[in-house]
Amino acid sequence: MKIVLAPDSFKESMTAKEACETIEKGLRKVIDKLECIHVPMADGGEGTTQSLVDATGGKFYTVEVTGPLGERKEAIFGILGDEKTAILEMAEASGLEILPREKRDATITTTYGTGELIKAALDKGVETILIGIGGSATNDGGAGMVQALGGKLLDRVGNEIGFGGGELAKLEKIDIANLDKRLKDVKIIVACDVQNPLTGPTGASHVFGRQKGANEEQREQLDKNLKHYAEIIRRDLGKDVETIPGAGAAGGLGAGLMAFLSAELRKGIDIVIEYSKLEDKIQGADYVITGEGSIDGQTRFGKTPYGVAKVAKKYDIPVIALAGNVGKDIDVLYDYGFTAIFSILPRVETLEKAINNGKENIQYISENLGRVLNLSRTK
Repeated sequence: MKIVLAPDSFKESMTAKEACETIEKGLRKVIDKLECIHVPMADGGEGTTQSLVDATGGKFYTVEVTGPLGERKEAIFGILGDEKTAILEMAEASGLEILPREKRDATITTTYGTGELIKAALDKGVETILIGIGGSATNDGGAGMVQALGGKLLDRVGNEIGFGGGELAKLEKIDIANLDKRLKDVKIIVACDVQNPLTGPTGASHVFGRQKGANEEQREQLDKNLKHYAEIIRRDLGKDVETIPGAGAAGGLGAGLMAFLSAELRKGIDIVIEYSKLEDKIQGADYVITGEGSIDGQTRFGKTPYGVAKVAKKYDIPVIALAGNVGKDIDVLYDYGFTAIFSILPRVETLEKAINNGKENIQYISENLGRVLNLSRTK
């Protein structure tokens, strides 16, 4: 029996790789002749670097970068098994979770560290850089990132503007003469699942600014600053990124990546499916097992189990999903390639216990699942 294991991480409980290993342990207790193919998955958000490096046999690297408030910190990026593709998450350098709530301030936080991560990836001689941009603490339109890569954002007297979205009002000229030349030879692909434009009522500042510490007055000013930034980009670079869907992602980093690095924005799960080579690996499988911490009707909007099921459905391969929490409206998922959906919880328990017992629980349900799959083989 050939089974492909393609779960996402179970947040705070186990990585996608650990989930693969634990599911196989349970299955092997009861299935004698078993081939398990591990494809650790993610949807472009937190854990994508870990999953893609694990799925391709790549390597992790740690570098020191500038944090969102200018502090020095360590950040991790990866090189995939092909040794030509780097993967990084902006949240490692410029993420909201880095900052205590009382220190969050969208007017001064910077993406400079994200630019340093990109530079570290360039130093590895890669041809492609994959960037996850979820979980940002910033609202600077990627200005800090550009500065870290050699671009100059100048005020009216020719001085470099400071860090943060609050400084963008001072911007008078963009000079990219010294932008890292290696960027011209590298493809930048961005995992972006939001459709917000850069500015306006549905833009970066008004929709996401509050969670980053900006009050109403600051959000209004930040939005005006990003509009000014977009106007200077139009004038000096000849690129209009203000209204492109996804430009407002990560406090406008989406716009900055498109304007300065000619990046391509794509759905996170589609990137992971491509670079993990999931479609190749499921060929000839009898079953595919996927899962993540929680599954409900919203899973069909780009979450990992949906992406996996979509690929398996093309080849009529049954898909079994496992989750810590099975929520509302899962019936709709059966129209999208899911065969069965199971909770891994064997009993009622607190969230803390469910997280701590995650591996034990998923191994237990996998063993029982193996018994059912054995029955199908003997018929």
